[in-house]
Amino acid sequence: MGGFAYDLAWLVDAIFGVLRFGLLVYIILGLLVSFAVINSYNQFVNIVMVTLSRIFEPMLSPIRSFLPNMGGLDISPIFLFIAIEFADRILVRLLYNLA
Repeated sequence: MGGFAYDLAWLVDAIFGVLRFGLLVYIILGLLVSFAVINSYNQFVNIVMVTLSRIFEPMLSPIRSFLPNMGGLDISPIFLFIAIEFADRILVRLLYNLA
């Protein structure tokens, strides 16, 4: 089972890496759109933002309901980023221990 567990750990780590990268792109695009650096009416930007919104908003909304209102500052992506990193480390360590 050793080789399979290592491969599965690599796959889990890669999936969480893609998830972290997507969240980072979502945060940066949101900032660029809100400061009018890029146009949200651009078709490519709109498609990327809608896709990333459909992926990350279901994860961000429970965190937002838990956090207090801080004016215009949204720190829920930071907590989601930490949660993704934590889950990644736990699952990869668990899979390495199975090997």
